[in-house]
Amino acid sequence: MINAVAGGGTLVSFPVLVALGVPAVDANVTNTVALVPGYLGGAFTQRSDLATYATRLKWLMVAAAAGGLAGSILLVNTSDEVFRRLVPFLILTACALLGFQDQIKAWYSRYGERELADSQKHPLALSISVFIGAIYGGYFGAGLGIMLLAILGLALDDPLPRINSLKTSLSLVINVLAASFFVFSGRVHWSFAAIMALASLIGGATGGKIAGRLNPRVMRKVVVTFGVIVAVRFFI
Repeated sequence: MINAVAGGGTLVSFPVLVALGVPAVDANVTNTVALVPGYLGGAFTQRSDLATYATRLKWLMVAAAAGGLAGSILLVNTSDEVFRRLVPFLILTACALLGFQDQIKAWYSRYGERELADSQKHPLALSISVFIGAIYGGYFGAGLGIMLLAILGLALDDPLPRINSLKTSLSLVINVLAASFFVFSGRVHWSFAAIMALASLIGGATGGKIAGRLNPRVMRKVVVTFGVIVAVRFFI
């Protein structure tokens, strides 16, 4: 539900898997596979808001798919020890992007109005940004929605609910490509994944219905606060 509303739901499910004794890399792989139904539910309920992005959407989906696959390949070739050391830094990076999104966008609008206009006419710069974010998503996943919201918020001058629907659809593409690779990696803990898949489908559909009614600043503060707490816990 958090993924559909504001992003960052993996900040809940990933630490739970680690706490239950699943190795960090396996927990991330399992989490990615299990949460695909949640992204599907969220994307389906918010599909009407995507009409505005019809022209741009195909380029962004290609970029998201390529980045998601690249990140997943990188993950399975990372040792559990190295990955666990990277986790708090990855979480804090995503939290910082969301927490300072308004300030970054204000600065960008003031000093980069031409670049902002160009990015809306030509999708190349935005597609490259989404590709880089998708690598992160395929590699880690926690905070992917936060990162995509920040990237899309910088480039698109649209209301948050509309950008949120685009973020959810791109998150679905990234996770489907990453999960498709992970299924054959031998690192998915299927007993956990089965339970999480059903719960994420229900949560994604529920979050998609209420996403447009919530205060965006409150959404950001809640997700960022929780993300920082999780990062500190991993540091400890």
